[in-house]
Amino acid sequence: MTNKINASRREFLRMSSMLSAVGVAGAPFALNLATVASAAAQNAPGGYKALVCLFMFGANDHANTVLATDSTSWTQYLSIRTTNEAGSIALPAVGAAGGVLPIVPVTSQAGRSFALHPNLVELKGLFDSGRAAVISNVGPLVMPTSLDQYKAKSVILPPKLFSHNDQQSLWQAYAPEGAAYGWGGRMGDLMAANNANPIFTSISASGNAVFLAGKTVNQYQVNSSGAVPIGGLTGTLFGATAGTNPLKNIITANNLNLFQKEHATVTNRSISAQSLLSPSMAVAGPAGVPNPTQYTNPNTGALANNALAVQLQTVARIIAGRSALGAQRQVFFVSMGGFDTHDFQRASQADLLAKISHAIAYFDTMMGNLQGTDLRNQVTLFTASDFGRTFTSNGDGTDHGWGSHHFIVGGAVKGKNIYGDFPVTGLKHAQDVGSGSLLPQFSVDQYGATLANWFGLSATQINDVFPNITNFTNRNLGFMS
Repeated sequence: MTNKINASRREFLRMSSMLSAVGVAGAPFALNLATVASAAAQNAPGGYKALVCLFMFGANDHANTVLATDSTSWTQYLSIRTTNEAGSIALPAVGAAGGVLPIVPVTSQAGRSFALHPNLVELKGLFDSGRAAVISNVGPLVMPTSLDQYKAKSVILPPKLFSHNDQQSLWQAYAPEGAAYGWGGRMGDLMAANNANPIFTSISASGNAVFLAGKTVNQYQVNSSGAVPIGGLTGTLFGATAGTNPLKNIITANNLNLFQKEHATVTNRSISAQSLLSPSMAVAGPAGVPNPTQYTNPNTGALANNALAVQLQTVARIIAGRSALGAQRQVFFVSMGGFDTHDFQRASQADLLAKISHAIAYFDTMMGNLQGTDLRNQVTLFTASDFGRTFTSNGDGTDHGWGSHHFIVGGAVKGKNIYGDFPVTGLKHAQDVGSGSLLPQFSVDQYGATLANWFGLSATQINDVFPNITNFTNRNLGFMS
C-alpha cells in the first residue's frame, strides 16, 4: 500500500507540474499581454534568443559519430573496432561504399583528418556551410583533471561515473539523480524577467526534464499538439455540454483546505497558460510551420516518420509565437532515446543518427525562414548525452564511458570547426581511463557557460548557474559569435 501511495503522489506532482508550468511562485498570471510584452521587449538584452538542448538518452557512441581518419588514427580505429564477429562496429573508410563522410575544419590539427558517421549527411552539410561545429571530448568534471590525478583520486571527481541515470542528471543538473535544479532552468530563472509571461521561459517538448527545473520558473511541458489542456473543460462531459462549467468551477474554486487551495491555483494557471499559448503558436502545416518530411531508415530503405523532427517542429511553432507571448529568452528541451548500444550498435546507431541529422537539418531550415524571418542567428541547438562509450568493442556494441563529442548548430555558431584537441585514437594514452573511455578535456560547465554567455548572462550569473566554472581558467570555449 505504501508503494502505491508514493507512486500516486509522484504521478500527481508530475502532472501538476506539467499542467501548471508555474511562473514565479505566487505571482499573478499576466493577462494584459500586450502591455507587459512591450515592457519586456524594451528591457530585453539584444532581442530574442533561444537555446535548444537535444539530449540523446542512453549514451551516444561518440567514436563512431566523429572520427579521425588520418592514416595512423584509422589504422588504430580498424584494429580496435573490427572484430571477428559479424557484428563488427568498424565503419567503412572515406570513399568506400557507405563510408564515413570527410569534414575539413577551419582550424587544422597537425597530421589529423576527420569525418562524420555515414548517416550524418545533412549535419555534414551544416558543418560545411559554417552553421555547425563539433566540441570534442566534453563531459562532467569538477575541476581540471589529469589521468594521474584520476587514477590517484587526488582531485574531486564527479560522483557516480558510468551510471546512466546519475550521469544524465550530472549533464543536466550538475548532481546525481535527485538533483533539484538544472542549468537550463537556472538560466531561465535569471532571464525570465525579460519575458511578459515567465511561464513560457523554459519549455519541454519531451516530458519532464531536470535540465529545465529552475528555482522560481518551472518548466512548461507541451506535446505535438501544443499546450496540454485539462480534459473535460470543453466539448461535452458525460455526453452533456452543460457539465463543463460545473467541472471548471469545482476544480478552480477557492477553498480553506490548503491542499485544495493550491490545487485550484495550479489549475487556474494551467487554464490561463493554455488559453494564451494555443492561439499564439503557429499551426502545424503549410499555413504555419511545415510538417517535417519523412526520413529514410538506412537499414531498410523505408521512409518513416521522425518523432524528433516533430518535437523540433513544436519548438519552432512556439518560437513563431514569441511576439504574441512577449518572449525574449527561451530554453527548450527535446530528446531521443535508444543510444545504449551494448548490442547491435552498427545498425542501431545508423538509424538513430539518421534521425538526428534529418531532424536538425529540418529545424535549421525552419529557423532560416520562420514565417518570413531568418532566426538562425538567434536560435542555437546543442547536443548532450549521458556519457561517451568505450573505444573497445564488446563484440557488436560498446560499454559505458565518460567524455564524448557533441554538436552545436545555428547561425551564431562559429562553425566548420572542431573545438579542442581531438583525442588520440586508440588505447593507453593520456585521456584513456580504461578501454578507450575518455577523460574529458572540457567540462559540461565550460560547454554550458559558453552558451550562457551568448544567451546574455553576466559573468556573475554564469558563476551562479555553473557551480564549478570558477575552477576552470577557460570559461568560454569560443564556439559562439
